[in-house]
Amino acid sequence: MASLKEKIALVTGSTSGIGKGIACYFASLGARVVISGRDAVRGASVVEKIQQAGGEADFMVAELSEVDQCQRLIGFAAERFGGLDVLVNNAGNTSRGHIESTPPELWDLIMAVNLRAPFICIQEAIPLFKARGGGSVVNIGSVNAYIGEPKLAAYSVSKGGLMTLTKNAASALRRDRIRVNQINVGWTLTEGEERVKREEEGLGPEWVQEAIATRPFGRLLSPQDIAYAAAYFASDESECVTGTVMDLEQNPVGARRNW
Repeated sequence: MASLKEKIALVTGSTSGIGKGIACYFASLGARVVISGRDAVRGASVVEKIQQAGGEADFMVAELSEVDQCQRLIGFAAERFGGLDVLVNNAGNTSRGHIESTPPELWDLIMAVNLRAPFICIQEAIPLFKARGGGSVVNIGSVNAYIGEPKLAAYSVSKGGLMTLTKNAASALRRDRIRVNQINVGWTLTEGEERVKREEEGLGPEWVQEAIATRPFGRLLSPQDIAYAAAYFASDESECVTGTVMDLEQNPVGARRNW
C-alpha cells in the first residue's frame, strides 16, 4: 500500500465522484488534503467525512473556468498547509455535444476547465514543488481521448490535449524532480454519471445493468479504482515514473454501446 504520510495534496473537483474518492483515499493514507469544487455544502461534507475518520482536510470554492480562481486555489493550499506535494487535476466538464452541434461557447468552456485549468494549476504549483524538492502531478483523463463517443466531441479532444500536456510537462519538469502522469479513466459509476444518464439522456434504471453487460470485468469502474492508481502516482513508490499514461479499462473499438 502506498503511503502519503506528511504529503500535502490538492484534488480539484473533489466534492463528489472520482475526485471525492481520491481525496478520501489520500487522507486515509496520511495526506493533508485540499478539497475544491463549486458546491460549498458538498465540499464541507467531504471535509467532515475526512476529519471524522481522523484525517486532515480543508475546502475552497473554485470555478476553474476562471484563471484567477485556479491561481488562488494553489495559493490556498500553500497558505493552509504550508506547501504542496501532490496536485490531482480531476475537475472536468463532461457536457455532451456532437461535432456538428457543439456551440463555440461550450467548446471554449470545456477546454477552459479540462485543459487550461490543469495547465494553470501546474504552472502555479511549480514553485511550491521546487521548494519541497519535487512533486507529483496526476492528471485525470479519459479513454475517450483516443476515439471518443460522437456525443463527447469537445470533451474527448480536451482529454487528448491533456495527454499532450502531461507528456510535455513531464519532459520539461523532470530535472526538478516534478513528475507528471495521467490516468485515462474508463466508464465509472458515479453520482454524476447516474444523473446524466437518468436526467439528461432519459435512460431508465436498467441502464446500469445494460452497461455492465458490455464491460470486460463484469462491472463499471468505481472511484476507488481510480484512487488506487492515483495514490501510486502520488507516492514515493513511483518516484522514477513520469510521462506515463495509464489506461483503466481500455475497450476495443466498438465494445462500448453508443448510449
